[in-house]
Amino acid sequence: MIAHDERILQLYQRPAKQREASTRLRAALRPAAALMLVGLALSGCQVLQSATGDATLRPSGSPVTVDTLTRNDRLASIAREQHPRILATYGGEYSNPTVERMVARVVGNLTLDPDNPNQTYQITILNSPNINAFALPGGYLYVTRGLLALANDSAELAAVLAHEMAHVTANHGIQRQQREAEEQLASQVVSDVLGGTAPGRLALIRGQLRLAQFSRNQELEADAVGIRAIGRAGYDPHAAVRFLQSMAAYGELRSVNANTDQRLDFLATHPNPPQRIELARGHARQFGPPGTGTRDRDSFLSGIDGMLYGDTPDEGFVRGRVFLHPVLGISLTVPEGFVIDNTAAAVTASGAGDIAVRFDGVTLNDGVTLADYVRSGWVAGLDPASIRSTVINGNEAVRARARAEGWQFDVTVIRVGGQVYRLLTAAPVDSNRLEPVANAVTASFRALSEQERQGLRPLRVRVVTVQAGDNVATLAARMSGVEQPQQLFRIINGLGPGETPSAGTRVKIVTDR
Repeated sequence: MIAHDERILQLYQRPAKQREASTRLRAALRPAAALMLVGLALSGCQVLQSATGDATLRPSGSPVTVDTLTRNDRLASIAREQHPRILATYGGEYSNPTVERMVARVVGNLTLDPDNPNQTYQITILNSPNINAFALPGGYLYVTRGLLALANDSAELAAVLAHEMAHVTANHGIQRQQREAEEQLASQVVSDVLGGTAPGRLALIRGQLRLAQFSRNQELEADAVGIRAIGRAGYDPHAAVRFLQSMAAYGELRSVNANTDQRLDFLATHPNPPQRIELARGHARQFGPPGTGTRDRDSFLSGIDGMLYGDTPDEGFVRGRVFLHPVLGISLTVPEGFVIDNTAAAVTASGAGDIAVRFDGVTLNDGVTLADYVRSGWVAGLDPASIRSTVINGNEAVRARARAEGWQFDVTVIRVGGQVYRLLTAAPVDSNRLEPVANAVTASFRALSEQERQGLRPLRVRVVTVQAGDNVATLAARMSGVEQPQQLFRIINGLGPGETPSAGTRVKIVTDR
């Protein structure tokens, strides 16, 4: 699999002469950017305490000093400043009093941890389908509704939050920032002295390995601290194992041919799931066998029943291989085997054979023809002779071809009312699949009828009770708007291969009804 967005962006040469603005196809960025903010970290501290049964005072293992106080104030202030940016990055706050109360109860139980008795938290549920959670100094905790949809009980949610809180109290962010600065300086020295020589490349790789291992060690440390915290709070410590398994299964379902993606080997910043899961299991066993502690499943499920799942109407909906936008009133379909990713910048799709599709929109002056817009300079490697006018499902359009750095592109621009949409398909120069894929996607683009727009509803998590005779197939058949419903049903309900939910238990389904 290629980094499809990077490849397609090779097509863009420079801004067009005409004024253009990207259409807001999403309100929230996909994962990662705000994760860097975990770099703001806070070390725990405590005042001198009387020794039990002794009139003398023992020095604290983490004494309060002027340095720690001022550093804590500074980091907490920076965290407050980052809060609006995090909201903007993750689509704002998801306002749902039922969900908020459920999450607050879990966090409240974690604050009883004797290791950090005076910490208070401000919890924000982010309106994002991404599976993510993080914490910042000053007690800022964030969890996405996507993560809540994947979890199966309060203990699993507690495990995630305790893990993120551990990153902050262990100063992992500050440590990583320091190590990144050191590696960046070392890489520059290696590059300047050794250039592109084999020893130079080897030195750079070794530096990257050290940095990746540093991150993996941080993750494992946070796992251990978090599991101890939830165990002390009375939750099932094995919940961390269950959630890690669900995350691994979801990642496999979501990825496209992940086994051939070289980015997922030693440069990955997390330990491989089997290793991490086994280590987490070892930490949990210190509290007892599976079943130790509280799972609080019914309360958790009641809290997320009816919660939004996936994208919002303002972002457009992905329904399997179809992208539909009820606000803009447009739709397109990608071929079998492609997976759509609805990002802030564009809708992208990846398929086998390094084929990728990108779809976005621009605002264009009515006096500018589509052909002139294609020629205006934003397409690198454009073949001017390939530009041709056409009509796509009743909409004015222009198509062209381009080549850049070993890639070939089909460029299609379509005018619908006052909006212009760009459809870009990329393939390696030696591929014979560019034309059939581009033709199929382009031909699928159409404007939605008013009835279709009104009939589009967002997906939601619905909690249902398993009836006698129900099985995975019958329950998954009640889901709508998702691909591979049986596999997804198993993952979001934490069911392993061959497991079937028992009659009378409650399970999650995803549906637009």
